[in-house]
Amino acid sequence: MRLTFLGTGTSQGVPVIGCKCDVCQSADPRDQRLRTSAMVEVDGQTLVIDTGPDFRQQMLRANPKTVDAVLFTHEHKDHIAGLDDIRAYNFISGEPANIYATAQVQAALKREYHYAFSGDKYPGIPEFRLHDIRAEEPFRVGPTLITPIEVIHYFLPVLGFRIGDVAYITDAKTIAPAELKKLHDLDVLVLNALRQEPHISHFNLEEALELVKELKPKRAYFTHISHLLGLHADVSAGLPKGVFLAEDGLVVER
Repeated sequence: MRLTFLGTGTSQGVPVIGCKCDVCQSADPRDQRLRTSAMVEVDGQTLVIDTGPDFRQQMLRANPKTVDAVLFTHEHKDHIAGLDDIRAYNFISGEPANIYATAQVQAALKREYHYAFSGDKYPGIPEFRLHDIRAEEPFRVGPTLITPIEVIHYFLPVLGFRIGDVAYITDAKTIAPAELKKLHDLDVLVLNALRQEPHISHFNLEEALELVKELKPKRAYFTHISHLLGLHADVSAGLPKGVFLAEDGLVVER
């Protein structure tokens, strides 16, 4: 299995427009973060988790030849806004894109991309094949078994995904005990860590580190990072063994 961090930034990305802080002015490429998304290559398939506003740029950089499925964590704009660009893969494959999402996320996609669901097949519009998923039911994409993990983002349910012994979670503030049980015995845990100070709807760095300490994965990578977390080099120097800040383009092999 191969996990690529397509983007590791929060909803504004880093640098933030107009910001003059040290992180936003940093010359270190690790401090330049597109909106959070990931790509998983497993069982001969390419899966993308979320298609934010930077999806086109991310696909050009990662250069996958196909995308077999898109898995959506939730419906916020920074996680769905780039889906129109999946049509490039429609043209390549000649098939609708396989979209795996909850009913709530599907309703948002139908609002956002109404022209793709209107029944009027205007030339060049993206084409989707929707697949229902639920937090309590594992599902398969081809041969790949995927276990959803429900987390809460303030009051909004968000799905993380476990594939084998790799789990990917973003936009979490709380995780119920029953869902935490799905995160034991991991080789790789990906988790959001927004900033230093507490936040109403995201783990901050301290909370993310506490969860890593509880779950004891072999390796942990933090994502969905804002400019308020600090410089990549400085924060990384203070992390415990086996815990890392993710960066755009980072590839983790399993």
